[in-house]
Amino acid sequence: MNKLLTLAIVLLAINCKTPEARRPISVKTGSFIDASVERNKKLIAQEQVTIEKLMEKQDNNYIASESGFWYYYNNKIEIDSLKTPFFGDIINYDYNVKSLSGNLIYSKEDLKTQTYTMDKQELFTGLREGLKLMKTGETVTFIFPSQKAYGYYGDENKIGSNTPIICEVTVNSITQNQTN
Repeated sequence: MNKLLTLAIVLLAINCKTPEARRPISVKTGSFIDASVERNKKLIAQEQVTIEKLMEKQDNNYIASESGFWYYYNNKIEIDSLKTPFFGDIINYDYNVKSLSGNLIYSKEDLKTQTYTMDKQELFTGLREGLKLMKTGETVTFIFPSQKAYGYYGDENKIGSNTPIICEVTVNSITQNQTN
């Protein structure tokens, strides 16, 4: 009985020890993130050089947007009474997608006429920002760097990863949201 009591006391003393925090097997640093940032900076710089060379070759007056893409007007409407779209406005438009070398990726027929509710539906960043600059009847050619186009994933069809694109967009109509 004495041995059993001693064993119980020893087990109780061992179990009453305060828990120790487990230490990680390996310590991770921000090296992966740092490397990714450096890769992305190099990619953006390379795309910028390629796009600038393309714009120099062409005889168009490109405008640099505040959103990080370039564009020029194929057909500009100078009438002040026409408005650019606001949040919730419905935009009817056609567009095509080309590579920087000018090869057609998607034609207007492939993509069909699109209807988009401004800032309430999914649309790649560059096109969403580009439509905000346009009025009914205008046609604009945009050059979108990959981060403003389909980014790292591409469109999972014809547009690959990290691919800058050119889009020619025509706004057919803008229907104003009744609450604007």
